[in-house]
Amino acid sequence: MAHEIAIESLTREAFASFGDVLEIGTVEPVMINRGMCARYSDLAHLDFDAESRLGISIFDAKAYELPLQLEMLERHPDGSQTFLPTTQEPFLVIVALDKEGTPDKPRAFLTAPGQGVNYHRGTWHGVLTLLAPSRFFVIDRIGQGANLEEYWFTTPYVVKQSTLQD
Repeated sequence: MAHEIAIESLTREAFASFGDVLEIGTVEPVMINRGMCARYSDLAHLDFDAESRLGISIFDAKAYELPLQLEMLERHPDGSQTFLPTTQEPFLVIVALDKEGTPDKPRAFLTAPGQGVNYHRGTWHGVLTLLAPSRFFVIDRIGQGANLEEYWFTTPYVVKQSTLQD
């Protein structure tokens, strides 16, 4: 018989030993810009080692056409990577689980308008795959070392328009 785990409500207090809950409902905002903007400050504690720091970049990316030939996935072993679009245009997110140091079978997801993603450290993922040109804010680790591993498939995968699902 398996051990049962009760599902709990996610609260800042219950989750404090594990990390930060990013939400505006439990934090009192500071009104700025003559009362036109509510600022919810310091929602997360970012922690980096002495050799690295947080970086914010802007990616100005072109669109890909479908069908897409997927030849390579990459991962970042030393830090996560966050992609936040500046538009409401959906984009493809291609990821794979790790299977003994190489990517398993990839999966492709279509974002809803305005969604962003954060890849956990070491997650195999495709390059920024846009269906319409866009700019993204990218938040990731800046530091010594490449923080990049690439895996090239012997036989490429194909992502087709017909594979997009609701």
